[in-house]
Amino acid sequence: MKKDFLSITSGNIPILIDFYADWCGPCKTLAPILKEVKKELGDSVKIIKIDVDKNQALATKFQVRGVPTMMLFKNNKQLWRQSGVLPKNDIITIVKSHQ
Repeated sequence: MKKDFLSITSGNIPILIDFYADWCGPCKTLAPILKEVKKELGDSVKIIKIDVDKNQALATKFQVRGVPTMMLFKNNKQLWRQSGVLPKNDIITIVKSHQ
């Protein structure tokens, strides 16, 4: 997964990664918000969901202790990170500030 992860985050389009779990209530709240973000920003952002239960090594590597945790990457660099649910407009503002 590590090599895959590096290839996923290597582009110069912002990649928003959502570390989530199926049992997590706030994660279920965030999912439709991220769909709206994608709809509004289109191809100017990639949004990837990573299940922490199925990708524990990756969650450990990035010290994800709570879900949901969102991270923004570009050119293999982590630009931003936040745990919890954010409103759509906040997420859009963060992504646009790193384009």
